Amino acid sequence: MIVTFLGTGTSHGIPVIGCDCQVCKSDNPKDQRTRSSIWIQEAGVDLLIDTATEFRLQALRCGISKVDAVLYTHCHADHVFGFDDLRIFSQRSGKAVPIYGNSGTIQEIKEVFSYVFRKTQIGGGKPQVVPQIVEDSFDVAEIRITPIPVYHGDIPIYGYRVGDLAYVTDCSSLPEESLKLLAGLKVLILGVVRYEPHPTHMHVDGALELVEKLKPEKTYFTHISHLLAHEPVNAQLPANVELAYDGLQIEC
Repeated sequence: MIVTFLGTGTSHGIPVIGCDCQVCKSDNPKDQRTRSSIWIQEAGVDLLIDTATEFRLQALRCGISKVDAVLYTHCHADHVFGFDDLRIFSQRSGKAVPIYGNSGTIQEIKEVFSYVFRKTQIGGGKPQVVPQIVEDSFDVAEIRITPIPVYHGDIPIYGYRVGDLAYVTDCSSLPEESLKLLAGLKVLILGVVRYEPHPTHMHVDGALELVEKLKPEKTYFTHISHLLAHEPVNAQLPANVELAYDGLQIEC
């Protein structure tokens, strides 16, 4: 399995508009973060988790030529606003792209992108998608996928497990049953915004406590704010934990 970090930033993106902080002015490309999403390639199947705001630019940069399915964590702008750019993939393949999420996420996507789901005149172009509400494990081709229920503040959203990889972002707490679903991981990708506690996201110490509990072989932090500089923070993290960055590619 090949996993590419399309983006690793929070909802503002980094640099933040109008910000003069050290990270936003950094000349280290690893401090420049588009909104968070990943691309999974496994056995000829191409999966996205979320379509971030800059999805078109991310896809061009990383060379994505097809999308077999999209797994949506939730319907906040930074995770879905690249949705319209799925249309080139359905146009090219002649097939609708399946999109997956919990009931709240799928309903909100239908509301936010209502033009996609109502009959309109031919022409203009819009994504051809097949929404799928999922609660339990399901398959895309031969790939087994398990939704991981987590909480984004009070909002129930999903992380996803694909084989020995799990992607959990915008998470402030996990129910006990979800911890069991994350046992035995090779790679955990975890959203971590800053050092200070946050009401709807994980912070560094809380994330490290979760890592110690789950004991994955390797952990990458994503959904990173401008409060965490890449090199200094990496130097302080345990050997099996590091900050991801846009364009990072790993094998799992």
